[in-house]
Amino acid sequence: MGMSSRTLPKVAVLKGGPSAEREVSLSSGRECAAALRDEGYEVTELDAGADLAQRLVALSPDVVFNALHGRWGEDGCVQGLLEWLRLPYTHSGVLASALAMDKIRTKQVYETAGLPVAESLLASRAEVAAGHVMAPPYVVKPYNEGSSVGIILVEAGGAPPVLGAEMPDLVMVEAFVPGRELTVTVMGDRALGVTEILTEGWYDYDAKYTPGGSRHICPAELPEAIEAACLDFALRAHRALGCRGVSRTDFRWDAAKGPAGLVLLETNTQPGMTPTSLSPEHAGLIGLSFGAFCAWMVEDASCDR
Repeated sequence: MGMSSRTLPKVAVLKGGPSAEREVSLSSGRECAAALRDEGYEVTELDAGADLAQRLVALSPDVVFNALHGRWGEDGCVQGLLEWLRLPYTHSGVLASALAMDKIRTKQVYETAGLPVAESLLASRAEVAAGHVMAPPYVVKPYNEGSSVGIILVEAGGAPPVLGAEMPDLVMVEAFVPGRELTVTVMGDRALGVTEILTEGWYDYDAKYTPGGSRHICPAELPEAIEAACLDFALRAHRALGCRGVSRTDFRWDAAKGPAGLVLLETNTQPGMTPTSLSPEHAGLIGLSFGAFCAWMVEDASCDR
């Protein structure tokens, strides 16, 4: 579907949806749609609701650009719908999406691929509140929502955490890895670059999406061996999970431990897609504008992902 004299494909951009990350997705979708229009595509924006299948059938787009984040959009659900309708779409397929959303199974895949992870376990809210299920310091995360919603850090010497109502019944408890927050975008078969994320305190949901909440150093200033390891590990994670299109893998690096201090945290199959988001910044490192990055995803779209 190259950029020839033929008309460019008609693109439906999926945004919004019912997940906890609705607002971020509305922003990603709006920005991607605007960029694709600038690239010459005919674009329709769809706020994904219960009538999504009917709306897609009526619209009959050539390509569906998935700008959804979180549950339904990132966990294989919408991907299955698009496969059923035989509509070519961007990003990862059903299995990779579902797998990457499941933090424990993601780690099992990483470990099988020989990639380093922090120790972790699954526990119920009641178990976590009743006593330390792991020696602190550790973090408690929701098991299958994206975007660091409600992550709790339990420090050494601290009491077991009281979990708010927004936490699911099942949570992941993970050994806290001190050090630097790093992230790498993979595009097709290429790792693009490493960004360091600097935050005031903990890198939480607000810091990610509030201006000034975090600073990106892109490319990160790292020892060559660490940078090379990040790029290599991110590409291996993308392949091991079976990701397609664009993914972003997050790391922590405890510099005091050298190369042994680097661990993978998770792989995001629907990374944020506003011009100031991490993945578009990585695309900039290889000379791709935001519009060209979005266009690459449209050209990469397919079924059977």
